Amino acid sequence: MGNLPQVTIYTDGGALGNPGPGGYGAVMLYNEHRKELSGGYRMTTNNRMELTAAIRALETLKVRCEVTLYTDSRYVADGVEKGWAKKWRANGWQRTTKEKALNPDLWEQLLGLLEQHDVRVVWVKGHAGNQENERCDQLSVAAAQQRSLPPDEVYERSKPKPGPSKNWMT
Repeated sequence: MGNLPQVTIYTDGGALGNPGPGGYGAVMLYNEHRKELSGGYRMTTNNRMELTAAIRALETLKVRCEVTLYTDSRYVADGVEKGWAKKWRANGWQRTTKEKALNPDLWEQLLGLLEQHDVRVVWVKGHAGNQENERCDQLSVAAAQQRSLPPDEVYERSKPKPGPSKNWMT
């Protein structure tokens, strides 16, 4: 560390209905520069959008950076800072012998990006007046409300398709 550019990132994500239409938002700060990112998917989960927010922000960095990434997601913060995601990956994406880790596709991407930068993930309480966290929430909600959102293909592929109705009337 030391001579690397210092970047501050705030992220948030959510899904309306969970699962439902989802969105993510990120605010990136470097010196006097500010960049906002957002996007969404037609059917996804809160946790997938929290991870996607961090991924999209880190993907934006063009050189190795020292990053402080603020998230209101315990799932993301603890998954990184407590080493859970690395442990899940080492165990073939299993949380326990009987329980699979969720969202391995996104965790794999995030772990790869974390290896390219010096990142510290810090949990912040959501909806508690933190200006940049509130802005990320606004971005993610607006993104989730967009029309014609693309599919979250991995999520939609992994969900069982509804079977035939048991009601002969429908």
